[in-house]
Amino acid sequence: MSRTDHLDAETRITSVKEIAARGVSRTACLVQLRGPQMGRRFELEHKQVAVGRDSTSDIVLESDSVSRRHARFEPSEFGHKVVDNHSTNGTYLNDVLVQPEATLRSGDFIQVGEAIFKYLSGDNIELAYHEEIYRLTIEDGLTHIPNKRALMEFLDREFARARRHARPLVVIMMDLDHFKRVNDDFGHLMGDYVLREVAKLAKARVRHEEMFARYGGEEFCSVMPETDRAGGLAFAEEFRGLIEGHPFEFEGNQVQVTMSLGVAEIDDSMTRAEAAILAADENLYRAKRAGRNRVVA
Repeated sequence: MSRTDHLDAETRITSVKEIAARGVSRTACLVQLRGPQMGRRFELEHKQVAVGRDSTSDIVLESDSVSRRHARFEPSEFGHKVVDNHSTNGTYLNDVLVQPEATLRSGDFIQVGEAIFKYLSGDNIELAYHEEIYRLTIEDGLTHIPNKRALMEFLDREFARARRHARPLVVIMMDLDHFKRVNDDFGHLMGDYVLREVAKLAKARVRHEEMFARYGGEEFCSVMPETDRAGGLAFAEEFRGLIEGHPFEFEGNQVQVTMSLGVAEIDDSMTRAEAAILAADENLYRAKRAGRNRVVA
């Protein structure tokens, strides 16, 4: 698939009438969801806001993946728009390359290099901002799935319930194999895409009462209440095969990705929830040592 075909497959065509129906608001801001200034709010008013590596930019991003004058945000007939300044690595709106500009709507995600911003607009922008800050404490900014903090709170709760009622509970630790090579060979934007795709694949298969979270880096973790060791093994093997067979393709480049997984069911020797994480993590490293791309329980 060519770069153009990839974009055409994902671009949503929106009519002028549809945009107008949303209502126009120039009360807007950007919230940084990923990067060293995570959580910071940047006001968008009736002026141009420049983003780039150059120290004169309104939003300075000190990263090799960001061009000196990477992109800019401008007021438009429909609120605001993002314009890419012919940057080396491109500007992305909701994972689609901006060519060269795109109209923004509240809730959109904009990626510049490794930084991610969320565009918020409307009359209740202050409330929306504080809700977004709260979401940052429990959600991973890149993949939009629960983060480690949310995971541990969920695990503590379910571990106590499972122990109290003598019910099964499984924890699965997962790690993408040789993930550094993906970043080294194809760049961090490809690496970010792979992490987001893994999260999307998991979302479609995790039940409402379960949790799938980003544990950190290229590590993920699943907590499965009311599931025993056999059920955890079956899910882990299915998910491993799904990752191995998925076509990870971004901007015309395709990469093969595999995953190693460690499964642990809680038992009477475990007095704290962290013990389940440690047991699953040990099995994960056994899978790594055994050659990767496998499940160990």
